[in-house]
Amino acid sequence: MDDNIRFGAATGIGSMPGGDAREAAKTVTGSFEDFPFLPELPARGPGADMIGRTAGMLVELYARVEPSGWRIGDRPGRDTKRARSWLGEDLDALEEFTQGHEGDLKVQAVGPWTLAAALELRNGEAALSDPGACRDLAASLAEGLRLHLAEVRRRIPGARLVLQLDEPSLTAVLRGRVRTASGYRTHRAVDRQLVEATLRDVIGVHADGPVAVHSCAPDVPFALLRRAGADAVSFDFSLLTERDDDAIGEAVEDGVRLFAGVVPGTDGPLSDPAGSVMGVRTLWRRLGLRPGLLAEAVTVTPACGLAGASPAYARQVLAHCVRAARSLADNPE
Repeated sequence: MDDNIRFGAATGIGSMPGGDAREAAKTVTGSFEDFPFLPELPARGPGADMIGRTAGMLVELYARVEPSGWRIGDRPGRDTKRARSWLGEDLDALEEFTQGHEGDLKVQAVGPWTLAAALELRNGEAALSDPGACRDLAASLAEGLRLHLAEVRRRIPGARLVLQLDEPSLTAVLRGRVRTASGYRTHRAVDRQLVEATLRDVIGVHADGPVAVHSCAPDVPFALLRRAGADAVSFDFSLLTERDDDAIGEAVEDGVRLFAGVVPGTDGPLSDPAGSVMGVRTLWRRLGLRPGLLAEAVTVTPACGLAGASPAYARQVLAHCVRAARSLADNPE
């Protein structure tokens, strides 16, 4: 972590509705001039979904779609090729709309533990059930991320790349809540030190840029992610409880930035921008943190991805995040 790292005031999580890569890239770059991101469009089908997209990045490991989900296979098949093709299409669109961009630019991939919980071995059980498979998967992911970041850097050379690792299953992995293939049992909890060390290794892939870890699940392990080297933690603000206060305060004081998901990701009425960040101000007062630090330490985002939103609502949410961040900066008290 670097205490001097600063991020844009607002950005998105990753997924967007629809299947038009150019339209999504245009919307994202038009909404977040300071901190755009590479859109993900899971509505296109297998290979564009979160797991399939990242499976397509793996090096010397391949996955195919089975009725039960994504399963590791011996060779690249049509599902891998489709995932890579769509990622290439998305990069083409982003490159088109980021000519000359020199600020932050975020790209997302599934982290090693959520990937291990989601990808199946040949026997149908999650890779999480096999420590050796987890190690191989993390190493393959790390190499795939190196190549992916190099490709984005080649296409958009002026940008400072921010890598976001999506880990919605991380808490379930730590607490032994990931179900087995039968559904009757759960896999054993993974040792916290092993989880932390693996995350540290994957985070270390992006040594020359910041890394955020995202989870829209409850009980985000802020302290573990801080120790693993995350520069930012992205979370659904509505799921916080006062039990999280100490870990959040320690993270902020240690230079970790908060990507606060304060705007609902599914269609519904939006509050005024100041109201959206009222809870963030309340948290700041409760923690006794300096108000002037708010705009430096917090990036405003939707609560989670926008794949389930209507296109019109998704556009409203992105604009709302920008206005809410401006409100936070103008009125930190």
